[in-house]
Amino acid sequence: MEEELKKHLSKDPDGLLTYEYIANNIDGIADILPELVDNMVCVDPNGQFCVSAARYLHAIDAVNYSQSVGRLIAAAIEKDRERAYIGQLLPDIWGADYADRVDELNAADDNFRRVYKRIYPKNSL
Repeated sequence: MEEELKKHLSKDPDGLLTYEYIANNIDGIADILPELVDNMVCVDPNGQFCVSAARYLHAIDAVNYSQSVGRLIAAAIEKDRERAYIGQLLPDIWGADYADRVDELNAADDNFRRVYKRIYPKNSL
């Protein structure tokens, strides 16, 4: 990542600057996306922008951005202790029918299992 960009994003207080950079430069960030994700994970205190970035990247290209999406979701699970943001991931990442496929998704996707367990602790396996 360029020094100027690193310097700019090092001042990101909560992840918004990094999220905006990703959104505004999506066509030219493939080679620096891991560093951008690292920065967001580091600065986002409550997972809000990790969730937003995961949802955005998944909507743009779920296959090519799957590793970054997975890292952002894992970070959001750890950071969003109040469960204010991670619930949005269920329909946006795993589909509107996720509730009909809970057993299948729990078995196949650790991030799904962790989010579902946090959102629905009494229904979890």
